[in-house]
Amino acid sequence: QNVSTLAHSLVELNSEAPTGLVLSIVAGLTLSEITKQFRTNCIIRSMPNTPSMVLEGITVWTATTETPPELLEKARKLLATFGEQIEVADESYLDMATAISGSGPAYIFLTMEAMIDAAVHMGFPRETAKKLVLSTIRGSASYAQRSSEAIPTLKNNVTSPGGTTASALYQLERGGFRTVVADAIWAAYRKALELGGNDSNVGPGRSRGKQ
Repeated sequence: QNVSTLAHSLVELNSEAPTGLVLSIVAGLTLSEITKQFRTNCIIRSMPNTPSMVLEGITVWTATTETPPELLEKARKLLATFGEQIEVADESYLDMATAISGSGPAYIFLTMEAMIDAAVHMGFPRETAKKLVLSTIRGSASYAQRSSEAIPTLKNNVTSPGGTTASALYQLERGGFRTVVADAIWAAYRKALELGGNDSNVGPGRSRGKQ
């Protein structure tokens, strides 16, 4: 991510005032910094994720006010080819999106890995375990998208009183599952802020930001 070197090379190639659009996918790199390095005011700052590789991604993006409508429309169409796209007016959402959807696939893959390893430990062949876990996660995501019920309700619908799911959820809650996930996301958010040279003293127990 040696953006400075790339920007310097491009500026040297085009000594005249740049007229093109710069679309960035670099975590933490702000619009103002991109404008400064590439010497253009037409900037799209975006945060995609790796499911874009199979056209199932989601990209959060914003643009400078100087970017003309025709280039904004081109950006929408381009980003939509990789999955869903969400345009935001407030650039601060980009660092938040980095922590949620940008880094999010790694959280899901870690969960997959843990579930697969547990299934193998129980006695399932690894390929069978993988199929069970991937189908469960894919199906659950699809069900949540199509259902009108809230996520907690969907979870409760699986949880019979005194049953296997209740026992599993008890262990997850006892182990601080929610807190660990939240702390991980806040850590990613703080890192994104640091990459952009911004104050990263945010989050629970910090002096800035919502508690």
